Amino acid sequence: MKKPLIIFYGLIIYTVIQVIWWGRLLLAAKPDSLGMIIGESAVFIFIFLVGAFYMHKAIKGERKLHNQQRNFLLSVTHELKSPLASIKLYLETIIKRDLDAVQRKKFLTNSLKDIERLDDLVENMLIATKIESQSYTFPKEQFNFSQLVNAVADRLQLNTCNSQVIKANIEPLIFLNGDKFALTSVLTNLIENAIKYSPPCAEIKISLKQKGDQISFIVADSGIGIDDQEKSRIFEKFYRVGSEETRKTKGTGLGLFIVKQVLDKHQATIKVKNNNPSGTIFEVIFNAHAN
Repeated sequence: MKKPLIIFYGLIIYTVIQVIWWGRLLLAAKPDSLGMIIGESAVFIFIFLVGAFYMHKAIKGERKLHNQQRNFLLSVTHELKSPLASIKLYLETIIKRDLDAVQRKKFLTNSLKDIERLDDLVENMLIATKIESQSYTFPKEQFNFSQLVNAVADRLQLNTCNSQVIKANIEPLIFLNGDKFALTSVLTNLIENAIKYSPPCAEIKISLKQKGDQISFIVADSGIGIDDQEKSRIFEKFYRVGSEETRKTKGTGLGLFIVKQVLDKHQATIKVKNNNPSGTIFEVIFNAHAN
């Protein structure tokens, strides 16, 4: 992207020099037209510079998108290769070695965890693509939201640590009108995000409560936290702090983008707050009677 920018800035400098040069020639030929020449030159340069500014902004945006897409491809490649390599190793071990029933069950269970991880990645990419193309209609139905939160928390608990790290405080029989598939992705992304940016087997607290028409879903972790200057950008598509080469945490930069887009379609709000003494709290507020 450097070569187009150099050409672009070169053309701007060349054009300004040409305007000044022709202005001087006109002024030498018609000394009494000084006011007209200066006025028309100023208008031309002003319009040209405004156009150049917006062109520069567009090129800069394209460059930023190119870098984000590059980071996204790097992260997706890593996200796909890691579980696939793990599944391949487990299956090869089962085939080549005479394992007892306990070892075989353990290897198959771990393989299923990796398959679920791949399934979550594919679902994120599918929803993100549909949101971008505006082809997803978010079909809504009345369902037991408490049951869904429990199911997602239980599944992620099994895939995370042998000890109980997800502490759930969920009120029973809370019902919500929404797209169950898309909201499952929201819950998965928020809880996985808390796990991902926390120390191994660190405690994650989730709660689901209803007060009047308001349904509150909260995920709190004690991890690395999010800087205040980053909070306004974490819901952008592909946005992740740092580069894929230096970042240790897994991810594609799609999770929180999907969360925000899906919640907007459900007239829900999400707040990002600091947890004390460390970590982050995501609080989602739904209207129980929203269409």
